[in-house]
Amino acid sequence: MAQSIIHTGKVLRQIVIGQLQHVSESRMDIQPEGFSNTVRWHVGHMAYWWDKYASLSFGWPSAIPAEYGTFFDSGTKPSDWTTAPPTKVELLGLLAAQLARLSEATPDLLERRLSAPYEMGPFRFETAGELMNFAFMHEAMHLGALSSQLKLIGGDK
Repeated sequence: MAQSIIHTGKVLRQIVIGQLQHVSESRMDIQPEGFSNTVRWHVGHMAYWWDKYASLSFGWPSAIPAEYGTFFDSGTKPSDWTTAPPTKVELLGLLAAQLARLSEATPDLLERRLSAPYEMGPFRFETAGELMNFAFMHEAMHLGALSSQLKLIGGDK
């Protein structure tokens, strides 16, 4: 089962990267009516939280700049940004590096208990596999929103 979690995470991340290949830099910041965020925000948010979850799960040091939290943490939104966010190229590089890092996650690592349970509202995660499985579910939810936005804005222009 743990190997399936790793495989799912890799496939999901490849889909995310594939979705972004033909999106122009200018389209990354269009916020369609009815959405509180942009494609760039969703991409950065996925990378930001994947890094957090991987650090908690595997003890890996964070691989993203500290200022990413001001752009992409929960509750942030592009309309509040006061400095330039990371470029599409930077974000794609980060996503690709995280995909490569996922290859280091072994089924044994996923079975490890977290140093302390991670609680989020009514949810409690006790193993690395539980938390990373949630991380992939979280990413898939944001991929759905990102895909909807791309349909509205014409992401390949």
